[in-house]
Amino acid sequence: MADEVQSICHINAKNYQRMNNNIFIMRHGQDEDNAAGILNGHRDTPLTELGRQQAKIAAQKLKDNNIDIIYASPLKRAYETARIVADELKVDEVVLDNHLIERDFGVLTGKPVADILKYTDKVLKTEKITYFLEVEGAEDFPSLLERAKIFYSEIEQRHSNQNILLVCHGDIGKIIRAVYHGIDWETSLKTYYFDNTQVLELSKDKDIIE
Repeated sequence: MADEVQSICHINAKNYQRMNNNIFIMRHGQDEDNAAGILNGHRDTPLTELGRQQAKIAAQKLKDNNIDIIYASPLKRAYETARIVADELKVDEVVLDNHLIERDFGVLTGKPVADILKYTDKVLKTEKITYFLEVEGAEDFPSLLERAKIFYSEIEQRHSNQNILLVCHGDIGKIIRAVYHGIDWETSLKTYYFDNTQVLELSKDKDIIE
């Protein structure tokens, strides 16, 4: 992956010294695959009209947070969401970063969500979603966690005292949350669900781990 910093792959998340940045994570708006109940992963489908409206509404909720910079996944659904938010908030810079791309779903890419159990019985079920843990060609969660650690460390090195918005996807967003709190990926998946354009503020006070 471009620009990876191999020397920090195994940093213990609990040892991060947090700068005074305020970091917000937004999942992209509804895209065509979401609307059809399709597992998208790296599929590059655009937002629906509802997804565009969701992005505009979400931007209004962020107006008082004085966002300085936006980072986005390069996939259309995330970048389009980020551009809408940037335009609404008058933010000049949207930086594309491959670390924010969604988890690779392997052979399940493009398959109906309802077909997960046809391909694997190694799953993690929560109240709202079933996560497949092992399937041919898919990126596993430990690997996703390492990617999230690299990204989080780079953000903390680049910025200080800034309000930063990350526009990405459900799985990678929840794993960045795990890095921030120094918790394991499984706990983060079990204790948080990202709806389209929902915003998570990384905060010890506002994001409580039970």
